[in-house]
This record gives sequence, C-alpha cells and structure tokens, in this order.
Amino acid sequence: MSPIGFKAPILILCASLSVSVARAADFYAGKKVDFVIGSDAGGGYDIYARNIGKHLVRFLPGNPTIVLRNMPGAGSGTAAATLFRVSAKDGTVIGAIFPGVIVGPLLEDRAQNLFDPNKFEYLATADSGVRVCITGANSKVKTFEDAQKQKTVIGASAAGGSTRDYAAFHKNAAGAQFDIVSGYKGTADILLAMERGEVDGLCGLDWTSLKSQRPDWLRDKTDNILVQDGIETEHELDALGVPSIWKFIAKESDKAPVELIVSQQVFGRPYVAPPGVPAEQVKMLRDAFEAVMKDEAFLADAKQGRLDIAPLRGEKVQEVVAKLYAAPKDVVQRAKQLITP
Repeated sequence: MSPIGFKAPILILCASLSVSVARAADFYAGKKVDFVIGSDAGGGYDIYARNIGKHLVRFLPGNPTIVLRNMPGAGSGTAAATLFRVSAKDGTVIGAIFPGVIVGPLLEDRAQNLFDPNKFEYLATADSGVRVCITGANSKVKTFEDAQKQKTVIGASAAGGSTRDYAAFHKNAAGAQFDIVSGYKGTADILLAMERGEVDGLCGLDWTSLKSQRPDWLRDKTDNILVQDGIETEHELDALGVPSIWKFIAKESDKAPVELIVSQQVFGRPYVAPPGVPAEQVKMLRDAFEAVMKDEAFLADAKQGRLDIAPLRGEKVQEVVAKLYAAPKDVVQRAKQLITP
C-alpha cells in the first residue's frame, strides 16, 4: 500500500473528530439549561447552587442561559425523581440534590422504585466535609452528654434528608434522647424554629451551612455545637473543642453502619445530570464544573459567602457511589435501622 493509502484513513478520522468536537462545542449555543435545586430557597444547598450557577455559564461552550429553580420535597427526592424520570436527557437539565437522597434507595426500601442513584451522571461535588448537631442559645442542652441525659426536641425534614436521618442515628447508635419533630421544609425553616423556641436544635447540618447561614451565632457564641459527624474530624471544630461522634458510638458493631451513613459527606454538595445524557455533554458539564471550582471570581464569591470549597470531579463521585452500593448486606441492614426514628 502506498503512503497515501495509510494517510487517508487517518485524515478521515481526524476530520470526523474535528466535526464531532465542533458539534459538541456548538450544542449549548442559544439553549437554556435548567438547574434544578432540590431544596428551599435560602438553605445551604440553594446558596451553593446559585453561586455556582452564576459562574457556570462562562465555562459551557456556547454560553447558554442557566435558569435556576427550586424544587423542594422529600429531602430533595422530588427533584431526584424528576431528573431521573421526567427531565430531558440531552444535557440541558442538571440538578443539585442532597447526599442523603443518593444513599436513600440503599437505606430506605420505599425509595427504590423512584430512581437509581447509580445511573445518574455525576458532574461534581463542591464540598466534602463534616456535619454537626447544634442547639440554640435558650436550650438547656449544651453538650452531647446533656442530650444523652435529657429530652431534646430536634427539628427535622422528611426521610432522606440529613436532618431527619442524622437525628435518628444519634438517637439509635449514640443514646441521645431526641424527640424528633419532622415535617420542616429545610434547614432554613428549622433554624427559624430554633429562634422561635419551637425546637431545641437540629442534626445533620453541614458545618459550611452553619457558617454561611448563621455566622452571627458563631461570632457571638450563641449556639451550642454538640457533636461533629464525619469519617475524619474538622480542624476548626477540633479547635472549638467539639467532640467526634465516634466518642459516643456504644457498640463496636454499629461503627461500620455509622461509617456507611456518614460516607455520603464525601460528596457533600453533589451535582448530577439525568441518566442517558450523551457522553460528550457529560464531559462538557464535568469540565465546566471543574473550571468553576478553580475560578478566581467564583472562589472570591465563595469566600465572601463563607462557603467552603473542597471539590471532586464527577468521575470520582461516581466511584464513591458505586462503592457505597457494594457494601455488605448486614451493614446496610443495620444502617437502615439506625436512621429509622
């Protein structure tokens, strides 16, 4: 075969790839991207998503219009089910959902027919961190030891939300005498309920959310941080003398189930696309999220809003989710028991 014979297929392949890249780059031009936020306005997840959405448009080819809309309900399960079953699967719809709703089908049988978390296309997480249990200034419960000795009214959202599930596992695995009052829309409403004296406090609140939503509480030391939940401890909370949940887990056999529950914090602020989105669009979205997380303007806004940024790419989040769903059945079963009030 002549040299030209070798070059022709290569040239055709290169031309094909160039056309493919060009088509991908033009895909978002003139389009609208719906960014669904699975929480009420004003909560931590809403604050993060709106800051990201503000900058994301600059990093998507074609500079599409990004429309953010809140879709609260069922601990972001409503948004997750809509993304999975109803939303367009072409890269024009993305979502911000709670970590608890990702592990929900693993730990709660009722959620299994609504969506399969393993089939979402994970785009990124903006943060990996710890969660806390807190009480308000007027509560008699000042420490976790106090909560183990006396009734503490804890506000919570629906099942699948971290405020409900974390309150339950503190009660079941660590002996907290929590009276869990479910039905609040989100953390913003529970924090207001604390200020009105309706409840003593809440659990499953991201440390970053507390810093961004109630910085005055921390400044004036008017709240009580009872315990920190995470695989590892947070240095800021260590400096404040906040104990780790591992100090209070009574049974050795409960440690692996609790670890399974808190592992969701590795993807503390997850962003997803529906299953079936073409690979080209998934890559563009992942690249755009990664670019935002490194962008100086975004990081300046995050700093001003007291938002911690500790990102992971979507591929890494996808791996963590797959590992969670491969956990031993006995560990999963006990974890289910622990998050049941």
